[in-house]
Amino acid sequence: QVQLVESGGGLVQAGGSLRLSCAASGRTFSRSFMGWFRQAPGKEREFVAVRGWSGGNTYYTDSVKGRFTISRDNAKNTVYLQMNSLKFEDTAVYYCAAGTGRSAPITEVGGMDYWGKGTLVTVSS
Repeated sequence: QVQLVESGGGLVQAGGSLRLSCAASGRTFSRSFMGWFRQAPGKEREFVAVRGWSGGNTYYTDSVKGRFTISRDNAKNTVYLQMNSLKFEDTAVYYCAAGTGRSAPITEVGGMDYWGKGTLVTVSS
């Protein structure tokens, strides 16, 4: 059974940092992208960042460029999201995802095949 388990969420002041982790089990995502989406209260789930196996294909949504960094440890089947200079508007539940983009682009919810249950990030202003 494939599982993606996020950790690292919490409460942080604006300007602070958090590091999210997502550990995958049940299979190796060697041919898949792994990434992060988020969903703020009352809003749809949105793309944050995604990274390919080798790191050559890494994408970010514009609002986090220069502040967030996605990385992967393929040996540990784990993906990370380092979030710096956090803003109030970054408050959301952050979901780990893995997929190949067969049904939709990997920057869209439909492009991912597996999802974690999410971890809450709250940024106080």
